[in-house]
Amino acid sequence: MLAVTVTGGLLGAALRMPPLVGFLGAGFALAAMGAEGNDTLDLVADLGVTLLLFAIGLKLDARILVRREVTLVTAVHTALSMLIALGLLSAAASVGLGLLDGQDLSSLALIALLLSFSSTVVAVKLLDQKHASQTLYGRTAIGILVIQDLIAVVVIVVASGEPPSWWALGLPLLLLLRRPVGRALELVQHGELIPLVGVGLALVPGYALFDAVGLKGDLGALAIGMLLAGTSRADEIAKSLFSVKELLLVAFFVSVGLHGTPTLQHFGLALLLMVLVPVQGLLYAPLLRWCGFRVRTATHAGVALATFSEFALVVGVVVVDNGTLDEQWITVLSTAVAMSFVVSALLSRQTEPLARMIRRAVPALDPSSLHPEDRPITVGHADVVVLGMGRLGCAVYKHLVEEYGLKVVGVESDSARVRVLQERQLDVVEGDATDPLFWERVKQAGSVQLAVLAMPFHGSNMAALSELELSKFNGAVAAVARYEDELSQLSGSVDAVLGIYEAAGRELADQAVESSGLAGDLP
Repeated sequence: MLAVTVTGGLLGAALRMPPLVGFLGAGFALAAMGAEGNDTLDLVADLGVTLLLFAIGLKLDARILVRREVTLVTAVHTALSMLIALGLLSAAASVGLGLLDGQDLSSLALIALLLSFSSTVVAVKLLDQKHASQTLYGRTAIGILVIQDLIAVVVIVVASGEPPSWWALGLPLLLLLRRPVGRALELVQHGELIPLVGVGLALVPGYALFDAVGLKGDLGALAIGMLLAGTSRADEIAKSLFSVKELLLVAFFVSVGLHGTPTLQHFGLALLLMVLVPVQGLLYAPLLRWCGFRVRTATHAGVALATFSEFALVVGVVVVDNGTLDEQWITVLSTAVAMSFVVSALLSRQTEPLARMIRRAVPALDPSSLHPEDRPITVGHADVVVLGMGRLGCAVYKHLVEEYGLKVVGVESDSARVRVLQERQLDVVEGDATDPLFWERVKQAGSVQLAVLAMPFHGSNMAALSELELSKFNGAVAAVARYEDELSQLSGSVDAVLGIYEAAGRELADQAVESSGLAGDLP
């Protein structure tokens, strides 16, 4: 199983596809070879999903869940998506198509509801790959996914006929633990204890506690993550769990393909259901546009949400067990879900060209009517823009201002970090460095002579560089990189590039010589 999975991942990478496509293919290949899912694989997959939701919670501002573009859009989209899916299923049932033949309206409505949800795992993974989870469209998409997860919990409870325990009413008391747990985390040393504490919090007061009172354990991990969001060690815990979470999630994608080898009939029905995937994504665009989002923002969010959800399988198992649906629906749903994952992974790479095409066809909204966080930013007063205001970006910003007296504007996609930096009196704006409109405005401003790519992820710097070149920016470009291959990629495209460790080494050497008094003895 491991050998086939590794081979699938390597083949996906060789074909320049997201690795998850290879992992899904490995699952179906294993099923075709006669392999079956087992408790160990399911356990590893569940752990991966649990840690993923915990990590989402650590970065999620709970206030976004009550915004119109999240709550209202989710409600309207679910209703419209169900109606469209129900129409398609009813039409197919009326002509006696496969498993749909003879299904009553209530069963068709249940299937339509299952198909209205989007995949949290795939959407978040693809957003993480583009390092876009903290952008406006990323935060909005994740907020919608959280609301959908809450709806899915209700559906599971109703379908199973087992209401939560009365002890669930005491779960809000966990809010009292936020401050003491946050302070305790400050005492934890860096190293292996950080990820261990993170896993412990996700699985014990998170998964196990919520599961014990009759609620979905994954929801508990998300809730505990949200409880700790904003504490001093939340970001470090999330980063420490990244590799563990990514490795465990491989089991999730493999397990999707092990729900049974589809027959030609199953595959045909799953292919019919795939018609709903682009419809599902396209529905989000006008709804988010109605909330004041620009075409690009709405398109990126819609593409991220254009999948079927893994919850379709979870709920599907429940309704099959209680006799509502035939067991063959699990194979159909798993095939459709896996196909939607592949389509979403491939489509995510074409989101920017798609957004450009739609933007040319759709008139722009008046800036005053745009969502406050999606209005164009101005950098016309700046000599330099620093893209990415993490520790490195802040150090660059400070040096350019204090040593050279330049007018510098920092650009950061994380709204919470923007607020913190603005409170420190830094000139920082919220923006997406991969947004073509941002670079158009930089070019129009005419005053910006230098752009520094200081984002912590190489892919983000390369994407920003691509947009910068398309906008025909006339100023100088400097960038940082961590690895040798990244340095070689950047060296031919920017005016100055420096390795992070090389820069740190130079600074350390300068300070060491000055502090030792050796500087005065040098010629």
